[in-house]
Formats: sequence, C-alpha cells, structure tokens
Amino acid sequence: MIMAGTMRVNEEGNLEIGGCDTLRLAEEFGTPLYVLDETLLRDNCRRYVHALQKYYPKGKILFAGKAFLVKAMAKLVEEEGLSLDVVSGGELYTALQAGFPPERLYFHGNNKSEEEIQEALEAGTGVFVVDSFTEMEILVKMAGKMGRMAGVLIRIKPGIEAHTHDYIQTGQEDSKFGFGLEDVETMRAIQLALRSEKSIELKGFHCHIGSQIFDLEPYRLAVRTMVEFISRVKEETGFIAEQLDLGGGLGIRYTKKDNPPSIEAYVENIASTLKSSSEEKGIPLPELLLEPGRSIAGEAGIVLYRVGIIKDVPGIRRYVSVDGGMMDNIRPALYNAQYEASLANKAAEEPSSKVTIAGKACESGDILIEEVLLPPVEKNDLLAVFSSGAYGYSMASNYNRNPRPAVIFVKHGNARTVVRRETYEDLVALDQ
Repeated sequence: MIMAGTMRVNEEGNLEIGGCDTLRLAEEFGTPLYVLDETLLRDNCRRYVHALQKYYPKGKILFAGKAFLVKAMAKLVEEEGLSLDVVSGGELYTALQAGFPPERLYFHGNNKSEEEIQEALEAGTGVFVVDSFTEMEILVKMAGKMGRMAGVLIRIKPGIEAHTHDYIQTGQEDSKFGFGLEDVETMRAIQLALRSEKSIELKGFHCHIGSQIFDLEPYRLAVRTMVEFISRVKEETGFIAEQLDLGGGLGIRYTKKDNPPSIEAYVENIASTLKSSSEEKGIPLPELLLEPGRSIAGEAGIVLYRVGIIKDVPGIRRYVSVDGGMMDNIRPALYNAQYEASLANKAAEEPSSKVTIAGKACESGDILIEEVLLPPVEKNDLLAVFSSGAYGYSMASNYNRNPRPAVIFVKHGNARTVVRRETYEDLVALDQ
C-alpha cells in the first residue's frame, strides 16, 4: 500500500485518512469518492516553499492547476503563498471565482483563444506564457487596444527527452508546445515583445520537459540549455531575462517500484545547477519559477469504490468490477498508468489473491488495475486506489452518462465536501 500523509490502518482494521474512517466516508458521501488529505496537500506546498527559500531564495512556486483545480484547492494554494498556473479560460475562471489574486496567475496554453486572452487581460492576469509567434502578435494587439500591460514568458523547447510516457513528454523538439531553440520565429517573437514595450513586459523564458520524472539529470540538462539560450539572447538583443520558469514534472509513488527524488532534492538540484551555469555564462541570477502539480496533489488523494460483480474466467483471471472506472480515472486507459489498491474495510488483512480491477464503462479497455494482490474480495467491499489526487477529477468525464463523483477534503477527523456529487438532473441540464 502507498500509505502517505495521515493514512493509517485504524483499530477497527479499516483504512483511515485525515483522521476519518474510509468506511464512514463512503457511507456518508457515497462512492466513487475522491478523498484528499488536506494536511498532506499543505505540507507538500510548504516543503516546496521552504526548499526554495533554502536553496534559491530568489524564486516562487506555482501550483500547476491542471493536476487538480477546484475553488477549494485554489484557496488552499493562495493561503500557502503559492502562485497558480492555469491553462484555459475555465481554469482562469475557477481561480478568479475562488478569489485568487490575478497578479499571481500564470496563463499557459498552446492555443489560447482571443476570448480567453481578453478575459485574462481584463482580469489583470500576471503573466502570459506565450507559445507561438501568432499568439505574441495577438497579445500585442489586444493588450495595446485595451490599454493593458501584459507580462510575458516565452515558452522554449529545450530539446530534452525525459524518460516518461510519450504523451507526457513536452520538452523535445517534436512537440506542439513552445518555440524551438533555433527556430527563426523564436528570435522574431523576442524582438516583437521588446519593440512592444507599451503593452508587453518580457520577463523571461519558460520550459517544461515532461511529467512523472524520476531522473534529475534531464533537469540539469534543461537548466544548462536554458541558461545558454538566455546568454545568447542577451548577446543578440541586449535583453537580460529576469525570470526562468523550469516547469514541473517531478514524479510520485504510484507503485512500490517507484522511487522518485524528494521535493528537497529536486529543488536543490535545479537551484545549484542554475547558480553554477549562470556564473559560468556571466549572467545575473534570474528569478526561478517551479510549477509542481502532481507532486503536491498526487499522493494526497485516494479514490474509494464499491465492489460490485466478481467474475471468474477459469484459468485466466478474476475480474472485480467497481462502481467507477475510466470516467473518474482515464490514466490507465490513456497511457497504461499503474496504481496500487487495498480493500479499505480489510486493510489489516494479508493480501492473498490476485485480481483485476475493472471499471463499469462499456469498454473492454476500462481496466483500472490489471493485477493487484488483495485479501479475499466480496461484493460490497470498499476498494481504495492510492495516489489518485492528481489528474483524476481534473480529467473526469460523463462517459456513458455517469455523473462525476464528489470530492472531499479530510483533516483532523473532519470531512467537508469541496465538489458535490453530480446528479442525473445535472447530466441533462444543458440538453435542449
């Protein structure tokens, strides 16, 4: 079991999180149910902030909202002193509805619509991470027309391939994101920003090499590559980058085989490399921005499911079907993500039987966990899938017209709903 934060097996032999017995949570709030440990969420935010203060005081932490963004999470992130990275008009709206300070918002995305850009400018969004020359032209025009000053980071592809799934590699040359190091349009975009000083404040550069990364070497390579690029831009244009955003991507434990670096090791690695590389190139130390998402929310969350039909395929496998599936966790179907699970109501019992956890979607590929060791499984048992705090709710759908689950925060024995469970009425509310 991936026991993180406040999780433990209580005296009744049940899984407990945030001081709350998961059986009682399931009874009160129903299943499927996203449960997040508020204490661990806050602890992870603070570890990032403290590590940056220790190793590189000239910097800030941005929570990558795409990992998990609801109003309660935006509020938590604000209270912990982090900035927030949003990637759509919807995420921007969620943050603003939560009262998040717009000047601490960073707006990403490879295809921002003009409507989204206008909404962000009107809100006073702090920084736009510009992804293409066309976007730079649109932003210059719109900011000028509206009389707004737009802070800008230009996203660069450093040509680094991290050892992760193809779908979550973003730093290599063949990517939909960002400008290439040697592309003609890269320098054109920089020069356009510098010429448009009445509407654009070019702050620096951004890169992101991928997600669920365990090896620190790609980060060192990315830092050196970006410092070399900053130095070249300085020589060619005279512009000295004030900020360098290295993105996020630190991996978490999904299974016992996973061994990610600590938050502190990750921050220290980037900070020390940036210091030495900047000194070597003779450029002033830029403000360092980091964008963790999964490594803040991932291990803080579990999903609770109720076991339904159990089906044996003689000589092949035992299927244990649950009342959720790819609708509330698309990652196993999308890129074969691996998870571990336990029977929450039999957490003290020894695992003895190998089963496959199947979702209820009408798809053969709706398999949450292909093989997992559990105690003897019976109908109505409660299954807990660990490390589900990131990219579960944020990627959830209504496939097969299933309502999306509720989300609750737990802390010190108290549970509160932060997203109510959808109803069938919600499913048809927009139908005409």
